[in-house]
Amino acid sequence: MTPEARALHAQSVVVDALHTCNWDRSIFEELRTGGYTAVNASNVLWENFRDGIDEVTNWKRRFAENADLIRPVKTVADIHAAKTEGRTGIIMGWQNTSCIEDRLDYLEIFKDLGVGIMQLTYNTQNLSGAGYLEEHDSGLTGFGREVVDEMTRVGVLCDLSHVGDKTSADTIAYSKNPVCMTHVLPRSLRDVKRNKPDELFVECARRGGIIGTSFFSPGLKAGNESTVHDVLDAMEHVITLVGEDHVAVGTDYSQGHARPGPWLLWANKDKGTARTLTEFGSVKINKPAGVDKVYKLPNLTAAMLARGWSPALVTKILGQNWLRLLHQVWGH
Repeated sequence: MTPEARALHAQSVVVDALHTCNWDRSIFEELRTGGYTAVNASNVLWENFRDGIDEVTNWKRRFAENADLIRPVKTVADIHAAKTEGRTGIIMGWQNTSCIEDRLDYLEIFKDLGVGIMQLTYNTQNLSGAGYLEEHDSGLTGFGREVVDEMTRVGVLCDLSHVGDKTSADTIAYSKNPVCMTHVLPRSLRDVKRNKPDELFVECARRGGIIGTSFFSPGLKAGNESTVHDVLDAMEHVITLVGEDHVAVGTDYSQGHARPGPWLLWANKDKGTARTLTEFGSVKINKPAGVDKVYKLPNLTAAMLARGWSPALVTKILGQNWLRLLHQVWGH
C-alpha cells in the first residue's frame, strides 16, 4: 500500500453500511485496524419484538465491555465523535422489520433505543412487502406504507437490499425520504436474484438515495474467484449509472460465524424455521481477494487510488455519501 493510500484511509470518515459478524472483541479490534469510523451492525433477520429487545440489551453489554474500542451511534455527530476518539461507532440496524410485529408504535421505541437503519423485508414476505426470494412479489402493502411513513417521521433509514424488485420500486416511489440499498450488486454484471436491476439503482439515486456496494462473492461477476478489482468493477458500473454522490460501501462481512453453523443455517431458512431458501449458509463462500477480512478494508482505498480515482471521489465512497444521507434522514 502506498503512503498516499494509507494516509487517505486514515484521515477519511469510513462508514460501512452492513456487517453481520459474530460480534466479539476480536472483531472490534479488526475494525480499529481496518480504520472503520462507523459500521451498521445488522444481525436481526427473523426476530420478534422480544428478540429485538434482547439484541439491544446485548449491544449495551458489548458497549460497556469494549468501551475502549466501540461506542454507540444515534446521530451523525456520534460518528464524528467516534472518529475523534479513535473508536468505531456502532449503528444498531436490522435486516427486517419483523421486530415491530404488527405495531407501528414499536418502531419509535426501537428508534429511541438506537436502531437507526431498518431493512423493510428479509428474503421473503412480511407484513410490509416481499423479499427477493418470495415466489410472488405483490409489492408494498398498505401496512408497509404506514411503516415507511413512520420511518420517515421518527428518522429511520429504510434499506431495500434483500427486498423484492416490485416492493423495492413501490417503496422508492412512495417514501417521502430517500431510501438506500446498504449492500447490493448489479444484476447486469451477474444475473442472480440477489442482485438488483439497474433501473432500481437509477430511481433510488434520483430520489436522493445511496447504493452500498457489497463484497458478497456470489453476486460478483467472478463468483468465488473474485478480487477487490471485481468489487471496483461493480462500483464503477453503478457510478456510471447514478453518479459519484450515490455510491458507497456496504461490505456484508459475516466474519466469525461457522460455515456451516447454526446462525447461518438459521438465517437461510424462511422465518428461521421453515424451508431452506438458499445454500449460502452451508456452501463455501470466499470474500474477494485483497479484502477478504475485516481488517483489510484499507486495501479497497489503495485499489481505488491505483485505478486512478481522485481522493475526493474515494472519500465520498468511503463515508461522505453515507454521512450526507444519514444527516438528511436522522436530522440533528
